[in-house]
Amino acid sequence: MSTQDTEPTTSTSVQAEVTVDVSQEQAFTLFTEQFDRVKPRQYNLLEVDIAETVLEPRVGGDVFDRGVDGTVCRWGRVLAFDPFDSFVISWDLNPRWQVETDLSRTSEVEISFVPVSPTRTRVVVDHRHLERHGEGWEAYSRGVADGWPVFLANFVGLT
Repeated sequence: MSTQDTEPTTSTSVQAEVTVDVSQEQAFTLFTEQFDRVKPRQYNLLEVDIAETVLEPRVGGDVFDRGVDGTVCRWGRVLAFDPFDSFVISWDLNPRWQVETDLSRTSEVEISFVPVSPTRTRVVVDHRHLERHGEGWEAYSRGVADGWPVFLANFVGLT
């Protein structure tokens, strides 16, 4: 059983959450090790289909899509990695859904794994600092808010 909710929490962040019937350790491990299956394939900036999405599980690691032709689109960086509590990635995509090279104009996504019981975990997505994206960030935040439930639905399917 799972529950899911998404809502803007402030004018500059979006939060979504789901509760799953697995332990905190299992939830964190599944989300990070199976990120390729969590991130929706339709969210693709490459000119070819995605072969895999990679989340390098360490501070300083990259988050990227690799196309079926070997091309790579790096769209995030791992800013914090704290098994089994949370991890934080940068969101290096601008309001035109293109890779942002000015890192001062990127937002952050913290994904927390909160134990509800030994066999239930609340997974909370906090996509914050959306205002850093500059002009058009308000409309962009609505697209971001629509996307996180898709990530979480994919994750629920793994549990």
